[in-house]
Amino acid sequence: MALMITDECINCDVCEPECPNEAIYQGDEIYEINPDLCTECVGHYDTPQCVDVCPVDCIPGNPDRVESEQELQVKYEKLQAEG
Repeated sequence: MALMITDECINCDVCEPECPNEAIYQGDEIYEINPDLCTECVGHYDTPQCVDVCPVDCIPGNPDRVESEQELQVKYEKLQAEG
């Protein structure tokens, strides 16, 4: 499942540089995650790096983008091929 950033985000800037897929970007008010680029770090790390560094725990799974680990792996491979 792709991740999302909730409105509890404090714009601390620590999550964006941690994303290996460059899925995190500054939105109008808070950081946001492009679900088409988010693989929950599958293919890169064992755990989502943005979640690991977030000081306010505001990065849950996106219920609108439920994906299995296998689907995330396929997305990772596709992104790597395009990159």
